Amino acid sequence: MTSTLRPASVAEVEQRPGRWLALSVLVLAVLLVAVDATVLGLATPYISEDLQPSGTQLLWIGDVYSFVIAGLLVSMGSLGDRIGRKKLLLIGSTAFGAVSVLNAYATTPELMILARALLGVAGATLMPATLALIRNLFHDPRERSFAIGVWGATASAGTAVGPVVGGFLLGHFWWGSVFLINLPVMIVLVLVGIRLLPESRNPDPGPWDLSSVVLSLVGMIGIVYAVKEAASHGPSLDALAAGALGAAALFGFVRRQLVMPKPLLDMRLFRNRGFSAAVLADLLTVLGMSGLIFFLSQYLQLVQGRPPFEAGLAEVPAAVGAVAAGLAAGRAARRYSVRAVVSGGLAAVGLALAALTLLSESTGYPLLGTALLVVGVGAGFSFTVTADVILSSVPKDQAGAAAAVSETAYELGAALGIALLGSIVTGVYRDFHGPAGTPPQAHESLGGAVESTAGLPAHTADAVLSSARAAFVDGLALAAGAGAAVLLATAVAAWFLLRGQKLEA
Repeated sequence: MTSTLRPASVAEVEQRPGRWLALSVLVLAVLLVAVDATVLGLATPYISEDLQPSGTQLLWIGDVYSFVIAGLLVSMGSLGDRIGRKKLLLIGSTAFGAVSVLNAYATTPELMILARALLGVAGATLMPATLALIRNLFHDPRERSFAIGVWGATASAGTAVGPVVGGFLLGHFWWGSVFLINLPVMIVLVLVGIRLLPESRNPDPGPWDLSSVVLSLVGMIGIVYAVKEAASHGPSLDALAAGALGAAALFGFVRRQLVMPKPLLDMRLFRNRGFSAAVLADLLTVLGMSGLIFFLSQYLQLVQGRPPFEAGLAEVPAAVGAVAAGLAAGRAARRYSVRAVVSGGLAAVGLALAALTLLSESTGYPLLGTALLVVGVGAGFSFTVTADVILSSVPKDQAGAAAAVSETAYELGAALGIALLGSIVTGVYRDFHGPAGTPPQAHESLGGAVESTAGLPAHTADAVLSSARAAFVDGLALAAGAGAAVLLATAVAAWFLLRGQKLEA
């Protein structure tokens, strides 16, 4: 196995078959994170019924994981470069499995939010370590492209496995069981990873600067919290203060990195146009998609009345498309061009989201399934190629930091998407006009409406739910339109910013 601790020729690395076995361990970690992210959407109606969170608490349950992980990814990626990516991956995997148990047995909305935040701390160690290890395992550019495609395809497969397995569990057990499925994956990952994964780190990393860690965490959480509050409740003093604090912290972080001899994040990476363009494309793409995806499971279950397992199966086309596209993305980018594949993929996602503005309560599955398939194909092409561009733009000793920047863009985009597009859905929903006797909690969330009408007379309950579902669908369609606009604008920007960019031959 290779290691940056000792020299090894490229030929020697390429002749070792163990790198593919090591890749199989890395994709288990990706599967762990992907499954956890997708099962939450399916479990949300049950969490709402059991824990009875407010609408704001429900959004926090959905996005606090992304907030925390976005704030810590750069720090954890840099930590892996220093102490060893394998070590950090195994520690993080163990913690991820343990905290999943806390998620499963949360008894209050506040405890659930805390558990999701702690899961974000553990999750921040996993994704940068896996991509960085791929950068160090595969020196041949074409092999690395394929390995990144497998990595991305596994993440997409997790989005399919999660809803299907989660739907089955929700049909037979309580909602906490969907988090416990992390445990067997974690156990296999740790036991096999100890034997198969090589250790790699930056041979001359410098100290892990705690001041930079704190500035990064405060800055990211402050900015995202400000956006969330402003989107949910309009401009306020709290949102302004949080935004100002976050901006000041990020400014201090950047200044500190520029003067440190061995920074936590080398800001010179952003001078590479391909690197910066790929990061920006990832951030805006996820922002445009994530808010819609977060609410899609609720639409399938609470509006169309599908059981959890069927709702999980309904989302499979997106994962199938992403898997197929991810495996072919590297070859397509070399045959045509990076910008053609990325821009084309983003435009396809944008058009599919535009089609979802036609959603109604009775929309047939052919339209929905086709749109999800196109979303998966477009995202698979785009994300795989941008990840390859980001990793190939930096020396392998800085792979952890570069991978962390890539994942930060992804998680920050997810958090902002849920906050902004999710707030569109919530804002439209809260204003629905129900009949006399509509419970106040019915305006908090669609799950709350279903729960609060259980004891009402049948005709009143039907009227409330009819109005609530119509408002929810209106908000979902509006969010899909906003997401489509973001994706189409990003496709145009990527066409110009990635001009002349090529993958390594």
